[in-house]
Amino acid sequence: MRILLAEDVHMIRGALVALLELEPDFEVVASVDRGDLIVAAAVETRPEVAVIDIDLPGIDGLTAATNLRETLPSCRTLILTSLGRPGTLRRAMAAQVSGFLLKDAPPDRLAAAVRVVASGGRVIDPQLAMSAWVSPGNPLSPRELEVLRLAAGGADAVEIAGLLFLSKGTVQNYLTSIVTKLYARNRVDAIRIAEEAGWIP
Repeated sequence: MRILLAEDVHMIRGALVALLELEPDFEVVASVDRGDLIVAAAVETRPEVAVIDIDLPGIDGLTAATNLRETLPSCRTLILTSLGRPGTLRRAMAAQVSGFLLKDAPPDRLAAAVRVVASGGRVIDPQLAMSAWVSPGNPLSPRELEVLRLAAGGADAVEIAGLLFLSKGTVQNYLTSIVTKLYARNRVDAIRIAEEAGWIP
């Protein structure tokens, strides 16, 4: 089975390559340290499965997985993460990845997950699935999400008001409501909470 591996920490990447190649039917045909190198490496080497770390320089692992699916749909993707945020799992499912596994899973689970993914199945780490199951829903209205999305993009209250045809006071009211609903310390904290939950990109 031909595998592409994307991991930016050199020691971890080397260890994962060695671990995968312990399996007699696995061959790591490409190993990259940046998300923006994945598609080109996959087109050149034609792997059956791409094992991708979620946090990569260049572009993140989920964006790279989406691009890979569009360019080489025959290649299945298995995302590795060290953090079990429910929003991240939702983003992974939206990106139509085939598997999502915590990095601290037992080593034999990685090989088993690669086999399941390669055969067309899906793998979701039980801890990640439980985290997503028990996480609270999004308390923000569509308009509040729109305001927060623009704020996350760097727009201030005046700019948001102009873009949404609202008054500056109305935008400030929305921002205050958002901070309150998310139990955030301030707007920056509210943006962080919403991003980690997967409610805004």
